Amino acid sequence: MNILVLNAGSSTLKCAVIDPATGFVTWRGVAERLGTAEAGLTWSCSPNSAEHHAVPLDDASIPGACAVIAALLTDVAYAQIAAIGHRVVHGGCHFFASARIDDAVVSGISACIPLAPLHNPANLAGISTTRRLFPHLPQVAVFDTAFHQTMPEVAFRYAVPSHWYDRHNVRRYGFHGTSHRFVAQEAARRLGRPVDDVRLVTAHLGNGCSACAIRGGRSIDTTMGMTPLEGLVMGTRSGDIDPGMFAHLIRHAGIDAEAVTHSLNHDSGLLGLSGLSNDMRTLSAAADAGHEGARLAIAIFCYRLAKAIAALTVPLGGLDALVFTGGIGEHSIEVRSRTLSYLAFLGLVEDKRLNLHHGRLAEGRITAPSAACALVVPTDEELAIARDTASLVSRSPA
Repeated sequence: MNILVLNAGSSTLKCAVIDPATGFVTWRGVAERLGTAEAGLTWSCSPNSAEHHAVPLDDASIPGACAVIAALLTDVAYAQIAAIGHRVVHGGCHFFASARIDDAVVSGISACIPLAPLHNPANLAGISTTRRLFPHLPQVAVFDTAFHQTMPEVAFRYAVPSHWYDRHNVRRYGFHGTSHRFVAQEAARRLGRPVDDVRLVTAHLGNGCSACAIRGGRSIDTTMGMTPLEGLVMGTRSGDIDPGMFAHLIRHAGIDAEAVTHSLNHDSGLLGLSGLSNDMRTLSAAADAGHEGARLAIAIFCYRLAKAIAALTVPLGGLDALVFTGGIGEHSIEVRSRTLSYLAFLGLVEDKRLNLHHGRLAEGRITAPSAACALVVPTDEELAIARDTASLVSRSPA
């Protein structure tokens, strides 16, 4: 069985054909710069293939990109696609797990648009188009927020008027749930223990960043909140701020609330601190060359990350393993080293040789032997989506 996985964003559409049993990728593509005259699709027929193909997209919309992908896949005789899995960013309080898509599920995703106005409409565009293009295939929605629906009320409620929660769904939801769930299971496997028997903090670090406390295989707290803006310092997002900043900037800088929100999402984080870039690789090179803004951005990123990790050990009642994942978590030796330098009191002491090799020498471990350890575990959200899709389809055939 092969699964077509789609991850639709506001300006990109990532897709892959995956065997959920083996993880083998038959076909992978990405449509970029959607909505512009430069929109194009690139693809390859094997994860290890050096041969990549590219075509411009005359229709630069998500439906237009999906139509080109569908045409290409009809030429891939060995794809044998049995179902389609979609990443959906926000499931609100409606969805506690992945769901087979029908009209009711589509309505539930639509109801969450106010909570994710940039992401859910794009997710829905991918869903509606593939339902039309592939009417014979079952389809599944896999929600970023679903994994965190196990958080207790003390973790997901804000200290705000109760009617904000009752009438307007103002609460913490959390994101990156598919990644946190995948790496938790993989970390437990590497530790040789059932996932139900390990206390984990997983740190998904990329352009978007979040950390999650996982006990008994369930999310019990996380750093992101009602939106993906809360929590850690990110590529262009501020993470935690004083809400009083809004009134201050509105009154004294003449910036309205919408502009403040836009800047906190797009002009802040590593980019805002450094004045240079949101890319950790660029910042590391610049810091080595003496760029003070880059040095400050990296220092704050790691300090805030370490604080959040330590805080998440409170609901866990201790720690068995810290897991680094995502583009920065998997590849930045410096970020892992700086972060661990704050966490020796938890028993997490960096092994520089293991960290230098990104944990590949010791089943992911990058710390000295101790009761607790830190691991590097590559995430694979597309494989997780494919597995959920295959599982749901096999349980409830069309």
